[in-house]
Amino acid sequence: MNTIAIAWRFLWARPLAAGLNLLLLSLGLASLSFVLLVSHQITRAFDRDLAGIDVVVGAKGSPMQLILSGVFHLDVPTGNVPLAAVKALAQHPQVAKLIPLSLGDSYSGFRIVGTTPAYIAHYQASFAQGGVWAAPLQAVLGAQVAAQTGLKVGERFVGSHGLGSGGASHGQAPYVVSGVLAASGSVLDRLVLTAQESVWQVHEKMHEGDTALDDEDRKTLEAEREVTLALIQYRTPLAAVTFPRFVNSTTEMQAAAPALEITRLLNLIGVGTDVLRALAGVLLLTAGLSVFIALWSAVRERRADLALLRLLGAPPRKVAALLLCEALWLALLAAVIGVLAGQGLMALLGWLLQLEKSVLIGTLAWPVGLLGVPVLAVGVALLSALLPAYEAYRVNVFELLQSR
Repeated sequence: MNTIAIAWRFLWARPLAAGLNLLLLSLGLASLSFVLLVSHQITRAFDRDLAGIDVVVGAKGSPMQLILSGVFHLDVPTGNVPLAAVKALAQHPQVAKLIPLSLGDSYSGFRIVGTTPAYIAHYQASFAQGGVWAAPLQAVLGAQVAAQTGLKVGERFVGSHGLGSGGASHGQAPYVVSGVLAASGSVLDRLVLTAQESVWQVHEKMHEGDTALDDEDRKTLEAEREVTLALIQYRTPLAAVTFPRFVNSTTEMQAAAPALEITRLLNLIGVGTDVLRALAGVLLLTAGLSVFIALWSAVRERRADLALLRLLGAPPRKVAALLLCEALWLALLAAVIGVLAGQGLMALLGWLLQLEKSVLIGTLAWPVGLLGVPVLAVGVALLSALLPAYEAYRVNVFELLQSR
């Protein structure tokens, strides 16, 4: 305990140098913690929202765009496909479950998604208030939507055309809130869900506002109904080999495999995280050199103090241990500050993404990789202290006394 207490006092005997070393080491560890947390949170968010979705089928275009728009609702869709074609896919022997999605409108920047109750059941979401829609033009709000808009069960709202704010208002077809979902951390938290018939009725009423439609016109509109895409779960794993090829070669639609596209996306993101890791490495190297110089200078300046400790009976190993303990104190403080700073940056990023109605991340998480941060801090500190500690171990008390 005496060694630990004396090392603490030695550390703060020069507060400016100690503060600078602590800052440098903390910055490197905070950068590394942030990179680890971002990688963990993004991977967890993707895995959570992709769970149980084997393939996404929609209009031809970019497969990545189809996944981002259909699963994560982060991009505009590639177009619409005929409802009849999607219904035919639902009868395919390799399809176990098909969830249709119709996009195109929004409310306060949150997307309105026409779908079926199976979409809610797929993510095992529960209701905080109310329940699922019982008729067209009833809607279920995600937890984030309800929190930011203040809407409650029974209240009305009007959607707008387009997937962002600022579109033309559909004032002729207001929605009624039938339920509010409990927060699940999934993509449903930031969506407004309704029956597909709601989306069709809203846009058909737009046409009715332009011209009067008779029964034959309405039947024509119903026959031409479209959906944006379909989320599909295979009946057997072998379908992954044949089903996408069947869709891409025999229909006007395309099938995109989420696992493949997200792997490509994560590889692209990985380039950015590699740059951040390199930056963290440079900061840690700089911090290590700074700690080494500070401890080496401390040995030179404290030779008289170290000699006095030797005269009082301290063995050489205890004198060396003082330098190592001083470095360990620095590592411990930097590890705590670095990890907390990384968590704070992660929370800030999650808050900013939530404002942008983007992927939900930022909740407090402690991935296993984060345990390596304090280990790395201790390693850097000890390596920086080895040579100064050896120099302190070799202090010759008789030479010091003779020189004085």
